[in-house]
Amino acid sequence: MEKQKIQGIGFFERYLTLWVAICMVVGVLIGKFIPAIPSFLGQFQYAKVSIPIAILIWLMIYPMMMKVDFKSIKDVGKNPKGLFVTWVTNWLIKPFTMFGIAYLFFYVIFSTFITPDLAKDYLAGAVLLGAAPCTAMVFVWSHLTKGNPAYTVVQVATNDLIILIAFTPIVAFLLGIGGVKIPWDTLILSVILFVVIPLVGGILTRSIITKKKGLGYFEKSFIPKFNNVTIIGLLLTLIIIFSFQGNVILANPLHIILIAVPIVIQTFLIFFIAYFASKLLKLPHNVAAPAGMIGASNFFELSVAVAIALFGAQSPVALATIVGVLVEVPVMLVLVKIANKTINWFPKEIEKQ
Repeated sequence: MEKQKIQGIGFFERYLTLWVAICMVVGVLIGKFIPAIPSFLGQFQYAKVSIPIAILIWLMIYPMMMKVDFKSIKDVGKNPKGLFVTWVTNWLIKPFTMFGIAYLFFYVIFSTFITPDLAKDYLAGAVLLGAAPCTAMVFVWSHLTKGNPAYTVVQVATNDLIILIAFTPIVAFLLGIGGVKIPWDTLILSVILFVVIPLVGGILTRSIITKKKGLGYFEKSFIPKFNNVTIIGLLLTLIIIFSFQGNVILANPLHIILIAVPIVIQTFLIFFIAYFASKLLKLPHNVAAPAGMIGASNFFELSVAVAIALFGAQSPVALATIVGVLVEVPVMLVLVKIANKTINWFPKEIEKQ
C-alpha cells in the first residue's frame, strides 16, 4: 500500500527537494546579477502584497480546492478533536515556544556571534513567524500527505479568523512592544487572495464540471490535468521570493545559519506536538498530518509583509522572516516524508465522510 502511494507521486513531487534547491539558487542569482527582474516585479504590489506572488500562490491552492467535496465539511464538526489540536498547538503553544527557543539561541547560545541589538531584532522576526501559522502552503503539505481536504479547509479557515483577533496581542505581549500595529489591509488582502478567491474558484469549478460531465470524469480525468500546477506554482514562487532578497542573503551567510537553527528546531517541535497529540486522540492520518503541518509551517507572506511594514525591508527583523521562508520548504518536505512513512501509526484514513 505504502509503496504504491510513493510510486503514484508525480515527477515534480518525487524530486521536489532538488527543484526547491535549484529554484532557491536561481532566485538568489537573479537578485544578484539581474536585479532589473525583481525590481520590475516589485512594482506590482498592493498593501505590500506582491501581486505576482499572490497569483502563483493562487495557482498552488486552486487545484487542491477543486478536490474538496464541500458536502463533507458539514461532518467535520462530528469529530472536532482535530480542530482542537490545531487551535491549541497554533495559539497556546507555538508562539511561546518560538519565543523561548529563539531567545535561548540569540541571547545565550549565539551571544558570541550576535550583538544584543541584533538578537532583539532576530527575536522579533522569529516571533512574527511563530505568531502566524500557515494559511496557504498548508494545502501543499496536506496534498503531499494525502490529507483530508475538507478538514484542511476548515482548519485553515478557523485559523484565519483567529489570526485576525490573536496575532497583534500575542506579538505585542511577547516582544513587549506596546500597541504593535499590523497592516490590516495587508492581512485582509492576503486572506482574500490566498484563501477566499481559490476557495470560491474551486467550488464553482467542481460544481460546473460535475454537473456537465459527472463526478467520475471530474475526479479521474479533469483533476489529474492539474497535478503539476501546484508544484510549478510553488517553485516559481520561490524563485521570485529569493530574487527579491538575493543581496540580503548573500551579505549575511553566517547569520542566516544562526537564525535558521532555532526556526528549524521550532518547526520539528511543533509538528511532533500536534502529530503525537493526534495519535493519542486516535485521529486518522489524513487529519493528523494536516494538523501537524499547519502548525509547523508559517504564514510567511504575512510575516514578511508585517516585518517590512513595521521595521523596513532591509531590517534584521525582515531578514529573520525571510530565513523562515528559506528553511521552511526543505524542512516541511522532511516532515512530509516522516508523515508518509508513519501512516501505520494511525487508524485507517477516512477519505470522504
